[in-house]
Amino acid sequence: MSIAKTVERYLDQHGTRYTVVRHPSSISSKETAAAAHVAPEQIAKAVVVGDDKGFLMAVIPGDRHVQLHRLSDKFRRHFVLVAEQRTATIFKDCDVGAIPPLGLAYGMPTIVDDSLVGRDRVFFVGGNHDELIRVDGDAFVRLLGEAQHGQFSH
Repeated sequence: MSIAKTVERYLDQHGTRYTVVRHPSSISSKETAAAAHVAPEQIAKAVVVGDDKGFLMAVIPGDRHVQLHRLSDKFRRHFVLVAEQRTATIFKDCDVGAIPPLGLAYGMPTIVDDSLVGRDRVFFVGGNHDELIRVDGDAFVRLLGEAQHGQFSH
């Protein structure tokens, strides 16, 4: 499977120059980093959280974890991690577990961890388990558009 059509279209609409980096199939962000010979902190990963009001995509570095209490406090909601299968209808052009950190491309509210801003380059999954997309850091920030920012990972 190649990168998701939604991702490809979103990158093109934003005039983003990107490179597709192929690697042996992997599941976790740490496995992906090793397979692609990339530092885990250079990978932006999507973690979908939710409550009875809906979903929120949290975008964090590949070597970190979401601090749910910080997100819940910031939005005055009670977020829990959402099973990847529950979002399959939203990310229907992606493999399960290969959610791109471009929530806005899929109509999902998004917040990005401040630690991802100011990077030289960022890698992220494009909808499958054997390719990463590489963009420069400024382009990644532009792709995030109006996403909120905060400190919510460790």
